[in-house]
Amino acid sequence: MIDPRFSTLRVFSSTGSVARTAELTGYSPSAVSAQLRELQRSLGIKLIAKEGRGVRLTSAGQQLVAGIDSIVT
Repeated sequence: MIDPRFSTLRVFSSTGSVARTAELTGYSPSAVSAQLRELQRSLGIKLIAKEGRGVRLTSAGQQLVAGIDSIVT
């Protein structure tokens, strides 16, 4: 079974929005943000970066999602 944080990262990648990710996953926006931060911390890789009032995936985050997608699909 895939770690739920990776699933959250994949949904965030497709939506580009913490709020929309929260709606789709059933988590609160703060839980989504916490999951993304914890995944980033546990991997030691910067996956998200602040952009204006929101966040976006870094290139490392995009590469990780592409790798996850290749395994899952």
